[in-house]
Amino acid sequence: MKVSVIVTTYNRPDALKKVVDGLLCQTRLPSEIIVADDGSGPETGSILAPYLKIQAPVICHVRQEDKGFRAARIRNKAILEATGEYLILLDGDCIPETHFVADHLALAEHGCFFQGKRVLVNEKQAGRFDHRDVGALGRLMALALGGGISNSHHIIRIPFFPAYKTSKISGIRSCNMGIFKEDVTAVNGFNQAFIGWGREDTEFVVRLFRYGLKRKENPFKAICYHLWHRENSRDKLDENDSLLERSERSGSYYCKQGMDCFKHAGYACESKGEGRFCD
Repeated sequence: MKVSVIVTTYNRPDALKKVVDGLLCQTRLPSEIIVADDGSGPETGSILAPYLKIQAPVICHVRQEDKGFRAARIRNKAILEATGEYLILLDGDCIPETHFVADHLALAEHGCFFQGKRVLVNEKQAGRFDHRDVGALGRLMALALGGGISNSHHIIRIPFFPAYKTSKISGIRSCNMGIFKEDVTAVNGFNQAFIGWGREDTEFVVRLFRYGLKRKENPFKAICYHLWHRENSRDKLDENDSLLERSERSGSYYCKQGMDCFKHAGYACESKGEGRFCD
C-alpha cells in the first residue's frame, strides 16, 4: 500500500532535519514525505534543499504564507498533494521510531483511524537527541532513569501486543495519526476556520467519529519522540473551543471550510525541478 507521511513544521529547521532523517532510516520507507510548512523562514527551505533531490522516497515541500498558526490549512494543502492511499500525520518535532511506518501500515484498518503515542524528550536533551537515539534501547533506558524523557513506558516496542478500539476523544493528537485518505476526503479534511493553536485536531476527530470511524490505539507500536519546545500562544483557544462546541452540536461530519476551499480557488501544484514544491 502506498503511504504518504505528512510532516507539519514551522521555523524549526534543526528539528525538521532530525524527523526527515528518521523517516529515511525506517525499516519500511514511506512512498513519499510531504513537509507541510506553515510559513517558515528561508532556513527551512535551505535545510530541505538536498532532500528534495532524493528520488525514493520522493520528498515534497508544501508551504503557505506566514499568517499565524494555520495548521489546519497547511495540512489540507499537503493532503491534497499526497498520492498515497494511506496518510500518516506527523509533526516536525516528533522523531519516528525505526519501525514507525511499518507499524502504522500493520495497524491500518478500514473503518478506523490510528492514534499513535509519543515519548517526551525534555529541554536539556532535545538539542542532542536525534534519530540514532530512538533505536538504542540502552540509551533510552538511561534517559528514562535520568529523567531526560517521560512517557517512557512507550519506549519498548512489543510487535505482537494487541491493538484496541475506542470512541474516546481525550488524548487526540495529530502529531502521530494514521488514516486512509478516502476518509479524510469524506469529511473534507481539517476545518480551516481554526486559527491559532488548539482544538483543530479534536474537531477533526469529532467529525471522523460522526462519519463512522473508530479510534484504534497500541501503546507499544508506531511511537514518536517529541522534542521539547516552548508552548505555543493560547490566545485563540477560547475562540477555538467555541468552534469545537459548535461542531459537536452540528451533527454534520463534513466541514464547509475544508479541503474544498483549495479546489474552489483553483489550487494546483506544479513540479519544480527535482522533488515537488508548492506555494
